[in-house]
Amino acid sequence: MKFPSTRGLAAPAGLGEALAAGLAPDGGLYVPEALPRFSPSDFDGQDDLPSVAAHLLRPFFSGDPLAGALDAICREAFAVEPPLRGFGAAGDLVLELFHGPTAAFKDYGARFLAACLAAQSSGDAPLTILVATSGDTGAAVAAAFHRRPGFRVVILYPDGRVSPRQAHQLGCFGDNVQALRVQGSFDDCQRLAKAALGDAALRRDVPLSSANSISLGRLLPQMTYYAFASLQHWRRHGRPLSFVVPTGNLGNGLACLLARRMGLPIGDIALASNANAVLPEFFDGGDYRPRASVATLANAMDVGAPSNFERLSWLYPDPAQLRDVVRAASVADPQIEATVRDAQVRLGETLCPHTATAAWLLGQLRAQGLAGDACIVGTAHPAKFPEVVEPLVGGPVPLPEALAAMLARPSHAEPMAADEATLAALLRRGPEPGPGFLR
Repeated sequence: MKFPSTRGLAAPAGLGEALAAGLAPDGGLYVPEALPRFSPSDFDGQDDLPSVAAHLLRPFFSGDPLAGALDAICREAFAVEPPLRGFGAAGDLVLELFHGPTAAFKDYGARFLAACLAAQSSGDAPLTILVATSGDTGAAVAAAFHRRPGFRVVILYPDGRVSPRQAHQLGCFGDNVQALRVQGSFDDCQRLAKAALGDAALRRDVPLSSANSISLGRLLPQMTYYAFASLQHWRRHGRPLSFVVPTGNLGNGLACLLARRMGLPIGDIALASNANAVLPEFFDGGDYRPRASVATLANAMDVGAPSNFERLSWLYPDPAQLRDVVRAASVADPQIEATVRDAQVRLGETLCPHTATAAWLLGQLRAQGLAGDACIVGTAHPAKFPEVVEPLVGGPVPLPEALAAMLARPSHAEPMAADEATLAALLRRGPEPGPGFLR
């Protein structure tokens, strides 16, 4: 399969080329030239996440040298099966995507991308993976590429706008991972990353790729857990499963939409945003109006210009049709706090601020008459946000073992101005000499 750009000004790329490039030469995002169609019975015999993932993704790998490595890539990337369990009222569920190495759903996409790029690595000059993060992506990418020969990771994160534990994760790897705390917002970090990826002269000097949700290698694997969860539910109950997805840069929500478009048994889809209401305003009938992000308790969703809206517009060019197939709502900080507190008291559930946006929205949808089985998506472990969660639940949140190990390491990040020339110079200079950098 070939992958054209959303902007239509670049030649379609093969899968391996699109994964390595991250961003298309015309500044657009790579998209599949066609979407395969499935029915639930097509997955008969595929009972675990790696096998469902391989079957779902095989058409996208068709004709590419990576096709022969797909099964091994899926076994590596999807080794942690996400629990799908009851949540609150009868019929409501939660899909927990935070049991990977860095306690966030980003682990799935990051590990998949790392396995793909490693499988096609030539062993020549190191490939620099440039990633802008609002909190969770950077740590997941760092963990996936840490100490992999032939790769260097450069993380851009907004100084003071991620949780202290997220910041510690971002700076705790060392070796071939460099963390930069940018004096600005996530939108500034994303702008810097896109500018570097679109700088042809820089890319001639420094082989670059992206691990943000603009990367096709992040989008494709995120479809798999929606396929897996909806198939599990379908096999048990014979009914489709609706999803309420917390979203910032729109990659996770778009993945759910793509899985449904491909024929998986998924019902309604609702997107929960925080106070950065660009998407809810659009789905309420307004113009798409990106703007500077504001800081919220659900910091990993603090995005004012969601990159994947470009892909969403490719999937549904008619805004009226798009508004018919998905809904969205904005959840303010007081509603997040009330939801975290209520879930603990009423249900004995400890939610992270991002998952709380989905729980709040599901409650609203139920009150408005949403019928059928519905699932909120748990995107991060609540222990990553003790400053927010612990006062609301009245006590400490136990640390997952992997997160505790990361927090026990020393952590360091370099300050950087939100300046394109500064980043380009840093990338050209390369990593500081150190015993851990693997060439």
